[in-house]
Amino acid sequence: MARSRVEKRPQVLRDLVAIAVYLADQSGTDDLAFRFLESAEANFERLATMPNLGVSRDYRDPRLHGVRMWRIAGFEDYLIFYRPTDSGVEIIRVIHGKRDIEHLIRRRD
Repeated sequence: MARSRVEKRPQVLRDLVAIAVYLADQSGTDDLAFRFLESAEANFERLATMPNLGVSRDYRDPRLHGVRMWRIAGFEDYLIFYRPTDSGVEIIRVIHGKRDIEHLIRRRD
């Protein structure tokens, strides 16, 4: 059986680093940042094997058709935006839920 694939847009890596740095600064330790990164990766893998787990989102921009959302376990304020693919999922962004999500997702990498 083929392994489900997780593809990440370049912005996802920038998102993950920025969030991890913020969490480390806020907590005064790297432990929280590492837990966040581990949870994010575990959630990416879970979504790759079950891509319809997330909530389907509707956006005005037709380029965002098919984008789904999933909360990161243990860090529910942080949302994964992704699109199912034939071989798994494409992770588009990881964003705090209070941000202007549609604007951030529309921006090009």
